Amino acid sequence: MDNQRQQRQPEPAWRISRIYDNSRHDEVSLDEVERIQIYTMTKTILPAAIKELRHLVCGHISNVSAYQVPRYCQRLGLADGASEEAMKSKYKYAERRLETFKADKVLEVARAILEEDTNYALSEAVAKIDERDDSPVTELTRRRIVALFAKTPLSTELPELELIQRIWPVGHMPSVFDNSQGTLEEDLIQHTVRNYDWETTELLGYLGLLTCSRAQLFKFLSEVVGPVSQTPEAQAELVVAFNNLIQHDGYRLSVSGKLSGSPIYAVQKARLGSPGDEGISAALVAFNPDDVHARWTAAVDRRQDDPQGAITLARTLLEDVCKWILDGAGETYQDKDDLPVLYRKLAKTLKLAPDDYTEQTFRQLLGSCQQIVELLGSLRSKLGDAHSPGPKRSRPLPRHAELAVNLSGTMATFLVSTWQARQAEKPKGAT
Repeated sequence: MDNQRQQRQPEPAWRISRIYDNSRHDEVSLDEVERIQIYTMTKTILPAAIKELRHLVCGHISNVSAYQVPRYCQRLGLADGASEEAMKSKYKYAERRLETFKADKVLEVARAILEEDTNYALSEAVAKIDERDDSPVTELTRRRIVALFAKTPLSTELPELELIQRIWPVGHMPSVFDNSQGTLEEDLIQHTVRNYDWETTELLGYLGLLTCSRAQLFKFLSEVVGPVSQTPEAQAELVVAFNNLIQHDGYRLSVSGKLSGSPIYAVQKARLGSPGDEGISAALVAFNPDDVHARWTAAVDRRQDDPQGAITLARTLLEDVCKWILDGAGETYQDKDDLPVLYRKLAKTLKLAPDDYTEQTFRQLLGSCQQIVELLGSLRSKLGDAHSPGPKRSRPLPRHAELAVNLSGTMATFLVSTWQARQAEKPKGAT
């Protein structure tokens, strides 16, 4: 798929009409334009993908009664023939009629089949071709998704097999041991019900999660975090875990609806974050990748789907930064100190208190920073999830969470930068 995506993309029709032949220095004729359109459309599909698609189409036709094959093929747009020819080999009958078809025509036949019948392997082949020019979910991301289930159950509400049956047509998929006999469903019953000797990670490999179409992967993610499959607590944890992984490929799970009051998730293109997200992230990962940056990432991830949680994390992020810097500076604080108290101690240590400056502009700016910190603490108490909201309390929207998280990230970056600058100002050898 990656090599496929590196090939030249099809030219839009309006641009093809303006292509020049450098050897003749004149515009390409309409007939040549048509040939170019066909060429560029098929060029992005690897020959192996079309070969496999032809094989799957022929295999599907082989399951039709020999007497019905000629009529069935004619309905699909293939050339006429006699039932006697089909009686000799239904596969060869279809293969002879498909071998001269170009990629777009083979795709057309495959789509016609899927309009009438269910064929998982064929639908997967078509989906992968359709997805060839879109952003992939990489093998690395898929392996990390699988790895999540080394310690996490696939479902906390449904039997594992029942969940799998909602996602894959395992009753019609071939056995991993013998393609000619048995089904994958029978394998699953044997190795996950009768004998529990397949680990979940191994099971997901047999189901093809590492190589399936992006559409099938997204179906898996949506079903696994569905309210029918998970408890509310497990659902929330899995959504955050999945988003931490798929966001690197440009996707995220977002709430798409409700089922009896519980959220339903669907994978969507990730909305671009705020302009400062990348800079803040770079500064915090350099300062402390394990705790501080992890807190920032969690807050960013929750801005859209969990505004209350994001606001709580926005305050916690600043508390983390204050404590880390105070520890580094050798200053003391008490566990009961809240964010405003911590910030005032840190402002004194870093010489960021308004009283440390005579210039009115700086006094006002640093005074505003102190107000922002105090307001973030207040916002967390009133709109975050640190306390019960009660029936009448206002609930924050994603835009409120984005404001709180971005302000917190900006302040955290400023404090880290100031701490680093103060350290650089010290004479060498000074403590």
